[in-house]
Amino acid sequence: MRRRVSLLAGLALAGAVCFGPSAASAALKTGATAPAFTTQASLGGKEFRFDLAEALARGPVVLYFYPAAFTSGCTIEAHDFAEATDAYRALGATVVGVSGDGIATLDRFSRSECRSKFAVASDVDHKISHAYDAVLGFGPLAYSDRTSYVIAPDGKIAYVYSSLDPSKHVANTLQALRALRASP
Repeated sequence: MRRRVSLLAGLALAGAVCFGPSAASAALKTGATAPAFTTQASLGGKEFRFDLAEALARGPVVLYFYPAAFTSGCTIEAHDFAEATDAYRALGATVVGVSGDGIATLDRFSRSECRSKFAVASDVDHKISHAYDAVLGFGPLAYSDRTSYVIAPDGKIAYVYSSLDPSKHVANTLQALRALRASP
């Protein structure tokens, strides 16, 4: 049964990638107002309530969506964000990852793969990923797409990058934050 569910989930994910709309065309556009949300999150295995508006009051937010904790690409991406935490902090930014995983899974993922450096938030009902047009797949087999947003303190989306390849999300969002900081 487990193999069948994994196979079905894999086929749904592959189908969405091959036949669904491209992530870049589905993502919210630069200049759009970022949808507000509050959800359960974990940082270093400690659960808390993440509120986007509260985070934006402290500075820009890098909001990145990823398909599932403990998968190869998502683990690579989490390691990359963890390694760059000091650079994000120097730019005054908060980083939060969002997936459809439950909070118990994210407690473990935040400690091991995020190395207790940044928060990961739960979106089990996919309401947040739908609001950000960051959904890969459909129905009960839906996953979050791999899409990164830089949200300015005024709540406007300053940058969007969508790619299932995790290798450029950190470099691109850091570059966008530097450009945001340099703008008048």
